[in-house]
Amino acid sequence: MKGSKATVLTLAERCKNILASNWQAYLNTIKADAQGSKKEIHTSKVKYILKKGKPYIWVPEKDMHNVNTIIDERGSLAVACPFPGPLANLFRSIKKLPAQTALTGDVCPLKDEKAQLAMESVKEVIQSEQRVMNESTYTVSGVLNSSNIISTSRCESLKELLDGGEKYCVYRFNIRSCTFVDGYGRTHEVELEDLEMSKVDPLAPFSAKLIDGVNRSEARRRALILFCLIYLNANARDAIMFSIDRKGFYVLGKVRSPVIKDGQSEYQWKEFRFTFKEEASDIETFCHQLVEMEEEAVKKVSSYSGLT
Repeated sequence: MKGSKATVLTLAERCKNILASNWQAYLNTIKADAQGSKKEIHTSKVKYILKKGKPYIWVPEKDMHNVNTIIDERGSLAVACPFPGPLANLFRSIKKLPAQTALTGDVCPLKDEKAQLAMESVKEVIQSEQRVMNESTYTVSGVLNSSNIISTSRCESLKELLDGGEKYCVYRFNIRSCTFVDGYGRTHEVELEDLEMSKVDPLAPFSAKLIDGVNRSEARRRALILFCLIYLNANARDAIMFSIDRKGFYVLGKVRSPVIKDGQSEYQWKEFRFTFKEEASDIETFCHQLVEMEEEAVKKVSSYSGLT
């Protein structure tokens, strides 16, 4: 489980992965009227893709952002780490926030030719995701097919941009600053140079699918409980995956709290990190390493049982 290399991503890498793993964000622009800016903020959800490290945004034609940016091109973009299905329900119940990337910058409109090139990039993203899905092995399909396609498929969501049902204005978001917001709401400034230099994790585009696929499988949820026990000596009643990357993954485990109330210890959700023996260069490797960990954990539990 341990190696000589760093076992966690840098903040810049985590920010880049969040941008690459999601496809929708909250865009904020300054409201404008005939007298100019009122300094009030207009916020709405938009779809986007990450291309060469920059977000390209699709804003519905009737959205006020299109007027606001004519007067003042400054804006901000908030992108959360995807937290689909059972994970969303748990986050709400324990008042935990998903990690976020918060960007400030300029919202720059694209002219027809460049807007068309951006649309071609959307098609490439969709085709790439479909190709990986079609070529995936039984092990990968087993995880991906357990996920909810409606809430986790970037491919299906981005198709709406191509179906012609709604008209959009396309923008490039030129980043001026980047902040990582952790699950406790704490902010960490990230150097733009570090963000630009960091590469997108190969798992990022499929992270929502993989996480949801694991969490919707009772067998895999039980395996996560075993991981807490075998690898970290933590006795968890329940466990759920909430973040993945090429180096490993994060799990929330429900363990006994050290606080005693009315003579009894309560349970609390605690964050655990599991590190792969080797970096996962693709979703195939990720799924295989997960299966190997499951098999190893079961063998260890069986050997302990044999000693009693």
